[in-house]
Amino acid sequence: MDTMHLEYFIEVARQKSFSKSAEILHISQPSVSKAIKDLEIQLGVTLFYRNTKFVDLTDAGKIILEQAQKIVSSVNNITARLDGLTKLQTGKVHIGLPPITGITPFSKLLGLFKKEYPNITIQFFEYGAKKIEPALCDGLLDFGIIFPPEDTNKFDSLSFSRDSLKVIMSPEHPLAQYDSLDFTMLKNEEFVLYHPDFRLHDMVLDRCKEAGYYPKIIFETAQFQLMVQLAEANLGIALLPDAVCKNLDGNTVVSRSFNDPQIYLELALVWKKERYLSHAARELLNFVKAFLAVRTNTFFKRQQ
Repeated sequence: MDTMHLEYFIEVARQKSFSKSAEILHISQPSVSKAIKDLEIQLGVTLFYRNTKFVDLTDAGKIILEQAQKIVSSVNNITARLDGLTKLQTGKVHIGLPPITGITPFSKLLGLFKKEYPNITIQFFEYGAKKIEPALCDGLLDFGIIFPPEDTNKFDSLSFSRDSLKVIMSPEHPLAQYDSLDFTMLKNEEFVLYHPDFRLHDMVLDRCKEAGYYPKIIFETAQFQLMVQLAEANLGIALLPDAVCKNLDGNTVVSRSFNDPQIYLELALVWKKERYLSHAARELLNFVKAFLAVRTNTFFKRQQ
């Protein structure tokens, strides 16, 4: 069995597209299709459901995916160990992240990692948190940047940021006169809310229910720029992390804090517990652990 065929199979599973996989792999789409067909013949199973709209793994494909990743990772590790003789670190790391939250602290950390490991490629995939966890379980991602998972038996995580949510609105909005707000004050407002794929969507709904109402939702989106634009036009209010609010134009949109209890966006680097990580993924994980340890020690020294 050709490991290159397995690499093509993993990429199609990740992208859910033969054409997009071909672009990433820098080969022709017929070559990808032939490799997958040859692999199906060798294994005697169908790996993908195919139609004009989507490509998805069959049950057999899901089982084979996990083993294929282990095989490819093992082969890559052999190469990496040999390359290590010349101190060359190579490989790929696949990270899923939500598009709406902003990951500035982690972006800076990745920039430092890239300087130290220039030959390791980091590939990003834009998903909501509710899609990142299944992708981690299926082996399509090495890491996700999401809320610390509730299921600690299934996932490991490293928290790296915690940011309070603020309400954004037009300066002309009646609530703009207040310095801070309660959820009860939003009862009659129209919400531009996070898409249901995001855990923040459920958190906001829960807080509204605690305040005794269900919010009037006029739009749900995964793009914070669109949330800002609708708030600027005074079409509704939205809730965004403080780090995002600090970069907004105060002349067109204003932000207001919540009175306690606050609602927080906490982000962590998350990975599937006991799943095999490639050499490159382990290098990134060790780098993040070391970075967070230094940051924690620096913080405590400042408090002394």
